[in-house]
Amino acid sequence: MKELKLTFEEFPLNVPSEKRIVNKLESLVNELEECGSFLTAKPVIKKWNKYMEDLSTDISVIYVRYSLDTKNPVYKKAQDKVDEIMPLISNYSTKFEKILLKAKYRKQLEEAFGKYLFKMYEAHQKIFDEKIIPELIEENKLSSKYDEIMGGAQIEFRGEVYNTSQLGKFLCDSDRATRKEAAQAFDKWLGEHEKEIGDIYGQLVTIRNTIAKKLGFKNFTDLGYLRLGRTDYAAKEVKGYREQIKAEVVPICQKLYKTQMKNLGIKNPQYFDYNLKFKSGNPTPKGGTQDLVNAAKDMYEDMSKESGEFINFMIDHHLMDLEARPGKAPGGYCTSFPRYKAPFIFSNFNGTDGDVNVLTHEGGHAFQAYLSADIKIPEYQSPTLESCEIHSMSMEFFAWPYMKAFFGEDEEKYRYVHLADAIEFLPYGITIDEFQHWVYEHPEATHEERCAKYLEIEKANLPHKKYDDCPTLAKGTWWLRQGHVFGSPFYYIDYTLAQVVAFQFLAEDLKNHDKAWKKYVKLCKMGGKLPFTGLLEKAHLRNPFEDGNVKKNIKPLLKVLKEFDTSKF
Repeated sequence: MKELKLTFEEFPLNVPSEKRIVNKLESLVNELEECGSFLTAKPVIKKWNKYMEDLSTDISVIYVRYSLDTKNPVYKKAQDKVDEIMPLISNYSTKFEKILLKAKYRKQLEEAFGKYLFKMYEAHQKIFDEKIIPELIEENKLSSKYDEIMGGAQIEFRGEVYNTSQLGKFLCDSDRATRKEAAQAFDKWLGEHEKEIGDIYGQLVTIRNTIAKKLGFKNFTDLGYLRLGRTDYAAKEVKGYREQIKAEVVPICQKLYKTQMKNLGIKNPQYFDYNLKFKSGNPTPKGGTQDLVNAAKDMYEDMSKESGEFINFMIDHHLMDLEARPGKAPGGYCTSFPRYKAPFIFSNFNGTDGDVNVLTHEGGHAFQAYLSADIKIPEYQSPTLESCEIHSMSMEFFAWPYMKAFFGEDEEKYRYVHLADAIEFLPYGITIDEFQHWVYEHPEATHEERCAKYLEIEKANLPHKKYDDCPTLAKGTWWLRQGHVFGSPFYYIDYTLAQVVAFQFLAEDLKNHDKAWKKYVKLCKMGGKLPFTGLLEKAHLRNPFEDGNVKKNIKPLLKVLKEFDTSKF
């Protein structure tokens, strides 16, 4: 068990001082520059890593506090300060790494720290220059502004006011009139804010395109990939992967949707109808937040000694904030505080099966962070994002045997819905990705042109979606609600890549649990010591970019789906 005496509430809120940070980083850069050997550089690198871990912790604490209460002026001011300072930190990081890349003792550094670290450094050199600092500051501010609008959403519905997360439970209600009314309430709110959100995105695209041009890129796409640390594949490989999903998965999903609507007896289904899987209603968790946390505690304790220690660490130190409330940012995420070797899970429970998915999905992220926290090189503690999502999505499947504790008699219903949803997610994931590629290849496009293009891509990959009762969404504005499009360009495809890999863990787990679990823990402990394709190779997992591998990973799961007797649901 890791030693930590503080709970999250006791973590100090250290608002960064630009002057102090600049002085410290400049001092360390100068100190490294004077080093003439590996032996003299090593302690400076150690000091740098320690300071960067502390800085990263303070920034994460601010981000979490702001996410928890976007209306709090103290947290907002602190987050604004972070948005301004981040580019300055990047500036000094680039300088520090540049010295190491050019050092005459680089070979010794590579032997000590691994060649992959230097590939990362080389990528960083391409994505940053002091001349883009003003644009980076503005980009951060615009992303935070989007979060503020979405987090501050107040949607009127049947005499009450809800945020987007809280409204979610009504969108999958078993009563169709309720689903429709909730969908229209969201559509109305989105219509009122469409111009403002669309303008923010337009500014983000312009700024990112300007940054790319200043750095010598044709457009933002290649820069966006390097920002995500993608040193082992490019847009060409992703396009080929999307084609596999279109060919193999889109037809499967359309059959699943057709069967679903037939079972529900709905003749002219709308987008909100697909949220309901069965006439008897969707599987819903039994009990409140504390009941679900207790069930998660029992589950992780039973899985293994390591996962048991992990969940008790999370609970004892208050490292989860799960319930939706006004002013709280929407969505869910896992972050970490390197100083305390502690992960943190943020979510917005709304009484749906998604609440359980948080405890398994974000729990998978947190478990990996917990296992990798002692890796000495900070850059290796966490892998690139598509690899991170393997940990989370695979944990969702390892949790399958424990679903009775969360869903009672609905446990089989949940497992079916979970697997069907995982497969059905893939066409949506590639839709968001294809849209973003088009946007950054056409940065001059208007908001209306972007919406029209989104609708065109959506109709090809998700032809079942209709918005007859929702005029704002009918224009092709669905993407406005997808935060990743604003804050993390090109990230969203990572979920699908990881999902396809996680399917392998499910198939293997159903055959030999002990073998699959050991393989999973080994992958988690590797952290980010290798890029995505390197980790797959080391863990003996199929690479989804290779033609035919999507089909190989999906095929055994179709048999699993057929084993469920959905008539009893």
